[in-house]
Amino acid sequence: MPGPTTVLNSGKTVAEICRAAELSDEALALLNDGQDGRGYVVHLVALGHYADAIRFLAHALPKRPAVWWAWYCARQAHGEDAPAKIQTALEVTKQWIGEPNDKNRREAMHWAREVEFRTPAGCAGLAAFFCGDSIGPPERDPVPPGEYMAAKVIAGCISLAAVVKEPEKANDKFREFVQQGLEVAEKTRLWVPTAQPPASSETPLRV
Repeated sequence: MPGPTTVLNSGKTVAEICRAAELSDEALALLNDGQDGRGYVVHLVALGHYADAIRFLAHALPKRPAVWWAWYCARQAHGEDAPAKIQTALEVTKQWIGEPNDKNRREAMHWAREVEFRTPAGCAGLAAFFCGDSIGPPERDPVPPGEYMAAKVIAGCISLAAVVKEPEKANDKFREFVQQGLEVAEKTRLWVPTAQPPASSETPLRV
């Protein structure tokens, strides 16, 4: 039966993702139940470990689809009546998702600063920025981001999106957001063993 050694299409095992995501001790103990990655996330949600489920998915998904997930949750959190700056920040992050070049990435970072990183929209833009080759000025030598810098911001973005408005409904929003993350995982074939051709991180996304 699949367990912590199950390999995702990224080549990482479930246990490796758990360590990178710095899951809680309670969540790590559930690895003994012998579930595959998807089953593990579903089990975490069933037991109310929403933040752990989000962190796991954020670290397991390919970066661009994971940013789309963060952007989706941020857009849901801010709503259609969001201030103009928030709407612009979300729009430029959406542009990077559709066309992930360096110009769009740095524009997403600019607007993330404008709306501040303590907002879901700001976090989504920051996550996009961390998906590039360098976090330094473009005219300087490259300064590569850490492997999981984007993932950690994405996890924070989604958790923040669940509580920033109507925190009394947070559990419902956590479940909705994790379900959306699982749909992204299916579209990117995250759970397909590495013996089969993995999905490209450039899988088209509906934005």
